[in-house]
Amino acid sequence: MTAARPNQPPFLALIVCRAERFLLFAQQMGTAAAKLFAVAVVLQWSLGGAALAANASPSKPSENAAPALVVPIQTGVWTHALSAYQPPKYPANFTHFEYVNPSAPKGGKLRLANPDRRSSFDKLNPFTIKGVAPAAMEIFVFERLGTFAMDEPKSMYGLLAESMFVAPDLSSISFRIHPLARFSNGDPVLPDDVIDSFNRLKGKLVLPTYGSPLLGVERAVSVDTKTVRFDLKERSIDIIFTLGDMPIFSRKWGAGKPLSEVVTDQPIASGPYIISSMKMPSRFELQLNPKYWAKDLPARRGHFNFEQIVYRMYKDRDVGREAFKAGEFDILRELSARSYARQHTGPKWDSGQIIKSRLGVDTGAMLQAINLNLRLPRFQDVRVREAISLAWDFENYNRLGTFVRANSMFNNTPFAAEGLPSAAELALLEPFRASLPKEVFGTAFRAPRNDTHPNALRENLKRAAKLLSEAGWNIAADGKLRNAKGEAFSIEFLEPSSPGRFVEFERNLKILGIEFKERLVDFALFRKRLEVFDYDMIIIVEGKFTLPNPSNLRQSYGSKEADQKASFNYRGVKSRAVDALIERIKAATTMDELTDASRALDRVVMWNHWQIPMLFTRSEPTSYWNKFGIPNVKARFFSVDTLLDVHSLPWPLWTWWDKSLDTQPIAK
Repeated sequence: MTAARPNQPPFLALIVCRAERFLLFAQQMGTAAAKLFAVAVVLQWSLGGAALAANASPSKPSENAAPALVVPIQTGVWTHALSAYQPPKYPANFTHFEYVNPSAPKGGKLRLANPDRRSSFDKLNPFTIKGVAPAAMEIFVFERLGTFAMDEPKSMYGLLAESMFVAPDLSSISFRIHPLARFSNGDPVLPDDVIDSFNRLKGKLVLPTYGSPLLGVERAVSVDTKTVRFDLKERSIDIIFTLGDMPIFSRKWGAGKPLSEVVTDQPIASGPYIISSMKMPSRFELQLNPKYWAKDLPARRGHFNFEQIVYRMYKDRDVGREAFKAGEFDILRELSARSYARQHTGPKWDSGQIIKSRLGVDTGAMLQAINLNLRLPRFQDVRVREAISLAWDFENYNRLGTFVRANSMFNNTPFAAEGLPSAAELALLEPFRASLPKEVFGTAFRAPRNDTHPNALRENLKRAAKLLSEAGWNIAADGKLRNAKGEAFSIEFLEPSSPGRFVEFERNLKILGIEFKERLVDFALFRKRLEVFDYDMIIIVEGKFTLPNPSNLRQSYGSKEADQKASFNYRGVKSRAVDALIERIKAATTMDELTDASRALDRVVMWNHWQIPMLFTRSEPTSYWNKFGIPNVKARFFSVDTLLDVHSLPWPLWTWWDKSLDTQPIAK
């Protein structure tokens, strides 16, 4: 921390320190506006700093005094955009985002495959637990109150809402509905529709990813014919952005049925596309709505340029890959390094018919990891979990050099823990010392390597055997690892897509006496077993992000979610320390506080070995048929073909176009 100058009040030293940290973040974000915003926030700190110093101890604030509120978001005025920790890039009179071609021609057909593990669909409602809906529903059919910019860390611009108002004390957020906003049936979007969407998304049997974040809202109120206000129990910027990103649909959708009973009813939504035909369970077609209400809005100009979109569902990635080569669909984002190196080649690539490109992104990457189910007794000892992780040979798995080893839950960002914990991190961790591994208070987690010398793997396996023995597991006369009760240690790995990729892992586990069984299942069964946590070991790829999102973190690591059916807490983590640190992330009002809480959480998650961290990539390995016009300016924060989270919008699907329709140069 910066030392106080002579005769300088201590709180001013704190302000200077926070300013330096904030300006560093601004430089990393690469905008002069962010630096100006940092100065403005420092001024806000300075105005409230004396009161803060007088009324509260830095280590223990008074429980009776109202805290001095530093809000990292614009409040008290109606605004076209909301942005966290820096001002929005685009002014109220902006005409379009920089990463689009505002003059892109409309027309042509975009052909796509299922972008994830979905191999079939049986419903049109993407918000409920039961069944599988096409990915297209969330991407193209349902609109939100606001939309996130793909070239800013966390800025939301009005969409269904033409303007937004956040109360200065974060007690509410109001949305003024755009007068042009219409549903696909021609009805205007009204506050009652927004309130109905909110109430139904909080209902039973709704996916926790939609329902759980809304629990921080007290109520939704219709203020007038164009304004809806949400009163907040949870006063945080996280809930504000969550409400702005809430999908909105007509209260007529499903004729008043609970959302869980709306299955194949044609959606009445406000997005750019409507369903033109479908053939369950494998084919799904969308048509650009000629009356799409937002086509000329700045936040939508240059978007949604294909007249028709066709989705086909394939049994698995291998079948889909061959279908792509045959020209059945247009874009393939590759998940396998080996396949990208060896199968994305051939005459069609050589001739330029297909283009191979690593689309670089600036988003942070959360964990792609082999998750262990902590609900099972044999995984509850941290020594057992660490031993299993020592058997995974990343260097051999990554021999093509495509990926980077994941050593953090916040990869590729300043929020990843580094070195020894800071004083601020230690202050957050200390209350939970007794329940945490001692390593949490030492250097940041780094996975053991197997390429440092010829015997590195052997030494790691020897350490694994020692840890297992300390935990009460030893190799018996039959060569199997057994505990004192004689129970053999076995692991079933649930695999929905790419069998045979863990041959070396299986071999290393066998050396330890652990039986490894790979169980190949289709996606429908895979999802059902995930919903009830019926598995030993699975691979989960968590979303990308720009700033740590407490709602997403709570869904993946929250103690309450561990017992909630269909939650994303696949590991079964129940930790008071984790719950408290997520709350500190949610309550952060400065970049300083957000960084410290995130790094502390990172240490806890990684050193508990709840997962075997695998890898991440700073790009999206992709091949696409040479049919696209592409904007001159690339987005920074995006995915290729799916909504990984609100900060990873599908830039190619939303902004590319059919270049055969070009009649003029790309507009800037």
